[in-house]
Amino acid sequence: MAGASNIDVRVENLLVRFTPTPRVDLEEAIERLGGVANGDVIIKMLDKPRATLIIDGEGRIVVHGTHRIEAARAAAKEMMLRMGRDDTGMVTELGPIVASFDFGEEIPIDNIRMNLGSGTSSMDERLGCLRIDDTRHDLELLIWPTGRCVALKARHPNMVTMSAVHWKAKFADKKSFKA
Repeated sequence: MAGASNIDVRVENLLVRFTPTPRVDLEEAIERLGGVANGDVIIKMLDKPRATLIIDGEGRIVVHGTHRIEAARAAAKEMMLRMGRDDTGMVTELGPIVASFDFGEEIPIDNIRMNLGSGTSSMDERLGCLRIDDTRHDLELLIWPTGRCVALKARHPNMVTMSAVHWKAKFADKKSFKA
């Protein structure tokens, strides 16, 4: 089986939700942070750390646009400090991850019409890629002919790595890579 040593997974974006105690008051977030109301959420952009904060109707903080959980936590903590509060007791929930990697080889995606076993595939004509619903690793892969891949709906970078190794081995076994 192909090893993970030649597959470098990079987290492009992760979504993290923090639930502070007590929850954030939306009006206070507008007044003290300069947040902008958009429907029933408040949006606040931060420069340092660079992130987009969304305060939902239940007073929870969703951090978007970071690559690491530590950066997301720093963004939520910065917001809480600006409101004169600390982050003690804040509950963290990790949402879906968008990650990318490269197989390191070209792959003729038009020729992959096999029974994948651990997923189903379809061509995404709009993006020009093969779309695999990876049921084994519970994520979705977008694969371009260059071998570049994007994983969607992942729950952890390690699952993306396991998926990348699995599919690289499967494609190698079926001799799917260009010679």
